[in-house]
Amino acid sequence: METIGAGLVFTAALGELVGALDSRRAAIVQAPPGTGKTTLVPPLLANIAAAQAGTTQASTAQAAALRGNGHQLRVVVTQPRRVAARSAARRLAALDGSVVGDRVGYTVRGERHVGPATLIEFVTPGILLRRLLADPGLESTRAVVLDEVHERGLETDLLVGMLAEVGQLRDDLILVAMSATLDTTRFAALLGTDDDGAPAPVVSCPSVLHPLTTHWAPASVPRLDERGVTRPFQDHVAEVTMAAHTEALAGNPDTDALVFLPGAWEVSYVAAQIRDGLRGRSSAGVEVLELHGSITPAAQDRAVSGREPGGPARIIVSTALAESSLTVPGVRLVVDSGLSREARRDSTRGMSGLVTVSCSQASAEQRAGRAARQGPGSVIRCYGQQAFAAAPAHQTPQIAVADLTSAALLLACWGAPGGRGLALPDAAPQSAMDQAVEVLRELGAVEPGGLASDLGKMLASIPADPRLARALLVGAAVVGQRTAAEVVALVSGDQRAADADLTRQLSMLRSGKEPASRRWAEDVRRMEAIVRRELPGFAAAAARAAAAAVMPAAAVMPAAAAPVTPVTAAKAVGTPVTAAPVTAAESVGFVVALAFPDRVARRVPGAGPQRYLLSSGTQAGLPAGSPLSGHDWLAVAEVSRAQGRDAAGTGAVIRSAAPLTADAAQTAARHLLSDTAQARLGHGKVTARRERRLGAILLSSTPVRPSAEEGRAAVARALEKDGLGMIGWSTAAEALRRRLALLYRELGAPWPDVSGPALLARLEQWLAPELAALAGGAATSTVDLAVPLRRLLPWPDAARLDELTPERLTVPSGSRVRIDYPDVSDDGGRPVVAVKLQECFGWAQTPQLVDGRVPVLFHLLSPAGRQLAVTDDLASFWSGPYAQVRSQMRGRYPKHPWPEDPWTAPATARTKGRP
Repeated sequence: METIGAGLVFTAALGELVGALDSRRAAIVQAPPGTGKTTLVPPLLANIAAAQAGTTQASTAQAAALRGNGHQLRVVVTQPRRVAARSAARRLAALDGSVVGDRVGYTVRGERHVGPATLIEFVTPGILLRRLLADPGLESTRAVVLDEVHERGLETDLLVGMLAEVGQLRDDLILVAMSATLDTTRFAALLGTDDDGAPAPVVSCPSVLHPLTTHWAPASVPRLDERGVTRPFQDHVAEVTMAAHTEALAGNPDTDALVFLPGAWEVSYVAAQIRDGLRGRSSAGVEVLELHGSITPAAQDRAVSGREPGGPARIIVSTALAESSLTVPGVRLVVDSGLSREARRDSTRGMSGLVTVSCSQASAEQRAGRAARQGPGSVIRCYGQQAFAAAPAHQTPQIAVADLTSAALLLACWGAPGGRGLALPDAAPQSAMDQAVEVLRELGAVEPGGLASDLGKMLASIPADPRLARALLVGAAVVGQRTAAEVVALVSGDQRAADADLTRQLSMLRSGKEPASRRWAEDVRRMEAIVRRELPGFAAAAARAAAAAVMPAAAVMPAAAAPVTPVTAAKAVGTPVTAAPVTAAESVGFVVALAFPDRVARRVPGAGPQRYLLSSGTQAGLPAGSPLSGHDWLAVAEVSRAQGRDAAGTGAVIRSAAPLTADAAQTAARHLLSDTAQARLGHGKVTARRERRLGAILLSSTPVRPSAEEGRAAVARALEKDGLGMIGWSTAAEALRRRLALLYRELGAPWPDVSGPALLARLEQWLAPELAALAGGAATSTVDLAVPLRRLLPWPDAARLDELTPERLTVPSGSRVRIDYPDVSDDGGRPVVAVKLQECFGWAQTPQLVDGRVPVLFHLLSPAGRQLAVTDDLASFWSGPYAQVRSQMRGRYPKHPWPEDPWTAPATARTKGRP
């Protein structure tokens, strides 16, 4: 430990950590990057494990002997990225004086360097998660270290909850969570596994940053547009880097630079710009390296291993790989774009994918700190202070924004469906988890109670999204093991096709000329091995799931590969389809469609060559210039939100896809096929069309005669949507309804409630014959609702309808004037009589309706029909306001009577002098 810890600041905190673990079985380590916690904590735990096992030194021989006696000393350390796991293992092995795979080893996807004497093993979180499913007690492990928990990766969060449960069952398992930030409270509470319920102790170590100078170099161009990171901004980052590094080298020739960009494509572009820009300059000998997940492990290791003695200065252009989980030696200059690429889920459209966003302030500080780990340094932020202030304080936890299908399957296998009962740092959003579980149900991966089925456990063992795992096994039986493995390795990898064309990208990877070709080829070999191992058992598990109605029968596949034709593909998934053979290029789309049937897409007719409708109902557009434009069918692997021309006006852009035939689309997504007669009530009549659909995609539509049942359903849907207004209220029907509404308001039962909801709830009681007629094809114009409405009149009270609410009122002139009853929805409305003033002379008593409960409201009109007064007290009107009305109106209407005494004047509807 003295040798390993030489020069590392965290050495001073080792005693405190030992003391914490003497009394507890869990602890939290909080220390900034570069302090040495990743280097020192694992060997300390290995020594503690050896001491507790009754030995003083964890030598290779002793460790092997102890294992032979059934004691396990291994310490497992998680690193969020493969390159960090490899780098940490190699550094610790070098400091220990051993070789990787001996006392210190690592296991990442596609690589395993451990042996029987391995004491410390670095792994990625996904490796440990699958190890937990196979060995829930972690019997082969003495201690677990979760590094970089502050990054809030989804898999690390799951490990926190699952390991907390394991710690409650094993009193000899040591758990340590390590964070580079101060947010340690929640992890201390979660890992406090002792019976007293107290949180785990927190061991802190101060920062060891040397002086750091911050410069701001905002670009005059936007950082982002609808396509992502703009080319002008990337050029700006390249220019800033070259100028700053050249200046730094003049003062210190040992200066290396670290440049942060959000993704592999931007890294490659900026690195190429820097290489071109340095040619012919005095700094032409500078080595420009790339660091991202798509390059080979050897290239990654070279970038993070430091400058060779006497070697040229270096510029490392990196994604967030170098942000906090590993240290790049020699860096004195950091250039930060201020951008990161994070998983995002669009619950509205059911989409998920990576989006480019401003990095958090915490991430920006982590990046800047890389320049001052080993001496004074400087950071240049290629954005303004205002943009920094507007950035979120911390990175959003991945569980809150990512697709949760893989997580839901792991939780179902663990015995905590949906995360129930598991103490996670943050609970998963319920809507996202519900959608993920629904996907698993469609795959047959979970049983009705939510626990994983045999098929689900098999899919969980494959290091890929469950949908891709199923596509690997199903596709292997249809298009061949090699092709299925190639496509799944392509879609599940880090690389993204710039033009969205997966088939073209696959061809480039096969050629071996792409930087990611070697990594992809390794993934393909691993996927092929998985197919050979799992395919026989998959057929049996799928058959059991289908028999138990856990999954669609479409998942039951033969164990042997078949020629790639729609006929054999259809037989494999149980759908009768006949068409021309599927080409090799189309087999790529077929495998993608097997994984994501809800993203099978058809070009929208008349909307241009770039606009597509997905079977889920979402419309999306191809990027401008994509060679996929114009294909009738596509299998979409990734679609995300976007704006502008790249989305073809849809708001969603297709990031990766492959061509597909109509038959292959219907075969791969057969459980979405429907063939139904859809009856609709439109233009006043029920019509029907037989429609074949693939999800939301209309395949064909033919007019047919609706059955009585279909007609009734169409009428019911129209009534539910538009109410009785879709039939239409005639004048007579509306008048009767208003009279009944007033009676119900004033008298209640037995008079009927004729509000919209009440009438719709009693359709069979009063409208059955008319509904049957409409369902049979009668036009709505033939239905007068006044007739069926009378069926609701109560007997014998119906005989008093005209007495209680007469249609007309006889006024003193002898005219019978229509009464306007209040609207059905007007709870306080009054019946209104609009009548010429002269027709009411001498009328003192205001009429009362509904057995004297409701006075009529009079609208007294001029000879021209204009309103002169509103009153429900005629006696008061004649005695008061009438005089003013008379003085204003008699000059305007001299032919009409305006007597001084309205009490004695004869009421009339005529002018003066007319009999």
